[in-house]
Amino acid sequence: MSADVAHEPTKRELRDGSEIELREVRTDDKEAIAEGFARMSPESRYRRFFSARDRLSPSDLRYLTEVDHRDHEAVIAFDESGGAVGVARYVRSDDPKSAEVAVAVGDAWQGKGAGTALLERLTERASENGVEQFVALVLQENAEALDLFRSVSGDATPPRRTEEGYLELLIDVPDGQVHGTPLGRALRSAATGTVAIHPWRLIKERLQGIQRPRPGEEPTIENRLPE
Repeated sequence: MSADVAHEPTKRELRDGSEIELREVRTDDKEAIAEGFARMSPESRYRRFFSARDRLSPSDLRYLTEVDHRDHEAVIAFDESGGAVGVARYVRSDDPKSAEVAVAVGDAWQGKGAGTALLERLTERASENGVEQFVALVLQENAEALDLFRSVSGDATPPRRTEEGYLELLIDVPDGQVHGTPLGRALRSAATGTVAIHPWRLIKERLQGIQRPRPGEEPTIENRLPE
């Protein structure tokens, strides 16, 4: 089990005037994350986890909250009543300077800037931990996905393709605000459904490698994802 990182919470005012509090995920956030997941629509759950599940298993919650705050970091946001708004996280890849990034925001908070606020806090932690690039897989190979790739990587860089045929976005970790950066553009494209970004490749692989279900235990979300 990891030690919880001692960074002070910060408050952010969103576009509609509401306020959220952001801090790093702690081991005692399991209930908050489970309740936040339960409030998401089936469509949002499937879009984020690629599985039509209605709850998170105990092993899912252990992995999502018992992080080491260096190679696996997560930031959570709460509303003024203490309910979970969303979570942003990264998982470091084999290249120590890069990490896969994921953001999940509750349906009621989408489009208000909560995702951007979460990413800005996450980028601060990533920079502190030596992460220089975020990686995201684009599932759709369409004109919008290619346009997004060019806006992120530059016209001279050809799309990097995985063995599975996905486009792989390499996004520099911004210094400061996310709005208007390539990371911000990728977030908006995913939020509007223009492109589908697969946020859980490394998390799925890590769970399959270190948390294979015991006999009779229900599989976790990530090891039920299609290959």
